[in-house]
Amino acid sequence: MNLELAFAVALGATLIATPLAIRLAQATGFFDHPVGYKGHGSPTPYLGGIAVIAGFLAAGALFGGHSSAFLPIAVGAIVLLGVGTVDDRYELSPLARLAIEAAVACVLYVAGIGWSLFGNDALDLLVSVAFVIGVVNAYNLMDNMDGATSTVAGVSAAVLGVLAAEKNPELGALAFALSGACFGFLRFNLAAPARIFLGDGGSMPIGFVVAALIMAMPGTTHLGWGFVPVAVVLVGLPALDTTLVVVSRLRRGAGVFTGGRDHLTHRLRPKLGSARSVAVVLGASQVALVTAGAILVDMGPSLAALGATCVIAIGVAVVARLESPGWAPEPATEWSA
Repeated sequence: MNLELAFAVALGATLIATPLAIRLAQATGFFDHPVGYKGHGSPTPYLGGIAVIAGFLAAGALFGGHSSAFLPIAVGAIVLLGVGTVDDRYELSPLARLAIEAAVACVLYVAGIGWSLFGNDALDLLVSVAFVIGVVNAYNLMDNMDGATSTVAGVSAAVLGVLAAEKNPELGALAFALSGACFGFLRFNLAAPARIFLGDGGSMPIGFVVAALIMAMPGTTHLGWGFVPVAVVLVGLPALDTTLVVVSRLRRGAGVFTGGRDHLTHRLRPKLGSARSVAVVLGASQVALVTAGAILVDMGPSLAALGATCVIAIGVAVVARLESPGWAPEPATEWSA
């Protein structure tokens, strides 16, 4: 019951908070302007991350607040909300962002949320930090079209919540709180046109919470190293999109860290016709991937690793296919939902 309530409270809180965030962005002139590769037609308010994280924290505190994972996850999410919001306004250096992402990953590890693979704290910390940074930036990169990040994160959190619920109900409630907040935000982000954007202030803490949920997932210690490829499957589409972008830009000789319209969403949009259709396909695909990861968690180490490796190999084949001429990114015209 707490899982459903966590979802509902987060959904309702985000539905209430998002119009307030829109007004705050309008009052402070905090807009994303359509320049360069950006495809929206007019300046659109930022600060969607404030609404999503407010909804997540409200429901998380009520239904998962007694979990030992809540405080470190909440602290990290708030820090990255602040950092991402500053970055949306003033554009921080990549090094500063990475340093802060590493710091909040260390907070998680000290709180007992991290990888335990080597029996060596320094090496386990290094892997934990790398995983958090990777997932945070994968979700950040995924935020390139209306509804993409919120849909993928909402689906991921719901499946992770189901996976956690039996052995750790409070962690499951935290996952459902994130899911409800993300789906509540879609009411405004998938409007035609979008009324508000997540910005880095939303995508960064969302990615952080997903990374923390995966590392805190109960019932995975028996997998040992086998949980590494399974975790990649649980990350799902953000990992595939990041791989696609890196491969595409390296092949073209473009800067890996520059913006562009070469993401998975940009390749699907011409085929599907609207951002809403893209969001539906992304959501369904992420359900399949995270469900596959959840099934693999219940297997033995060798079988789980083999199954996850097969899924990853399919992902590599998908990247190769998306790099073919028939899947070239769409031109820089205005998007609509």
